[in-house]
Amino acid sequence: MDHEIVDYMEMALSTAEIAAHRGEVPVGAVIVDTASGRIIANSGNQMVGRSDPTAHAEMLALRAAGNMIGSQRLVDCDMYVTLEPCPMCAAAISLARIRRLYFGAYDPKGGGVEYGARIFDQASCHHRPEVYGGIHECESATLLKNFFETRR
Repeated sequence: MDHEIVDYMEMALSTAEIAAHRGEVPVGAVIVDTASGRIIANSGNQMVGRSDPTAHAEMLALRAAGNMIGSQRLVDCDMYVTLEPCPMCAAAISLARIRRLYFGAYDPKGGGVEYGARIFDQASCHHRPEVYGGIHECESATLLKNFFETRR
């Protein structure tokens, strides 16, 4: 596997760990400008801290990246996220025109890419990024599992 992909996913995992320390579900997202290889957005879940059900890591990263480049279209950007995006986030990723989506753990219960709504497979979906799941899957799944075990 390309070392850059691993590096970006490790950054997403670090961001997820920080979210867990804040009491948030440990999901981290990183958006990379593919032309420069520069990270233009990095966020973890902030739903609890912001009292906002839409403050998923992916949504916050998309907003930050759009602000950074001055456009709602992120056509030359890739997203790395530790958990398969939910339907809301998958729809936003499509609307942003993300080039490639890399994610860690699969989410049979709440996913919207490989499971559940499968947003990118819907006729109403305007853009389907290239999707690569299972990147650092064990680390991502373990982080989530450990977080929820401490809360039970």
